[in-house]
Amino acid sequence: MIAKRFAIALVLVATVVPCVAQENTQIVAAGAQAKKLAGDFKFTEGPAADAQGNVYFTDIPANLILKWSVADGKLSTFLANSGGANGLYFDKDGNLLACQGGDRRLVSISPKGEITVLADKYEGKRFNSPNDLWIDPNGGVYFTDPRYGSRDGMEIEGEHVYYLTPDRKKVIRVVSDMVRPNGVIGTPNGRRLYVADHGANKTYSYRIGGDGTLSDKQLFAEQGSDGLAIDARGNVYLTGKGIAVYSRQGEKVAEIPVPEGPANLTFGGADNQTLFITARTSLYSIPTEVRGARTPIRPGERRGGREGRQRPRQQ
Repeated sequence: MIAKRFAIALVLVATVVPCVAQENTQIVAAGAQAKKLAGDFKFTEGPAADAQGNVYFTDIPANLILKWSVADGKLSTFLANSGGANGLYFDKDGNLLACQGGDRRLVSISPKGEITVLADKYEGKRFNSPNDLWIDPNGGVYFTDPRYGSRDGMEIEGEHVYYLTPDRKKVIRVVSDMVRPNGVIGTPNGRRLYVADHGANKTYSYRIGGDGTLSDKQLFAEQGSDGLAIDARGNVYLTGKGIAVYSRQGEKVAEIPVPEGPANLTFGGADNQTLFITARTSLYSIPTEVRGARTPIRPGERRGGREGRQRPRQQ
């Protein structure tokens, strides 16, 4: 009788627990839902976390870069007149690199708000509208250059992906066969780059060469994305109606619902174990079971656990 009840219980467990929910528990903290931290913005984008886990993000139409503090949960303005800043990313020196889509350039912003132009042209022609970026372990910068809205004043034919060399003296075009590239993220070991072709609704992965050039293009997901993030296990996060999480092998392992359509996302917080999401008029957060992948701003830094310190095994 006991054996029979045990067998029935096993069947019930296997039947009741749905696949997606089971997978979600591996990514999102048990029972957690996206929490609205701040709202009433025009269109939020480009979140990036500093060394303390504070999150900076942009309100593109309002021409602002904002800061959400993890210590007290307060919101402040980091930079007004942001040049239409979109994607953000911190370098190892604590400077905030920004894709100024409105001013059509890539810049570095010091902690004091001093702006240095890193790149504004390719072969003498102004960029379309730099959108998103990722800094590799050597300090080189990959950035996408699509054009949304009016196409007036475009000097470059097509929409491409570029690489600013670590010495910041040369810009190389590394992807030239996409419809409209947008989100970009790489693995912490600098071996693989993910680029979302928002225009073709697909995401691809590439092998990164020693000189920053890309090869071995592979279809990673039959889904495009506005922004991308990566965690310490190598899972890649794509935005759409919600957030889709894919394993390194390109298998969807989780879906995370968000009250508003997400545009971009990043890991942050004091332990780098909170996912921050920019979604239309708001900033959301959700605690996770996995930490975000290491970035250039955390070299050798202890982030509250072995998983956050170890370099994940990548492709």
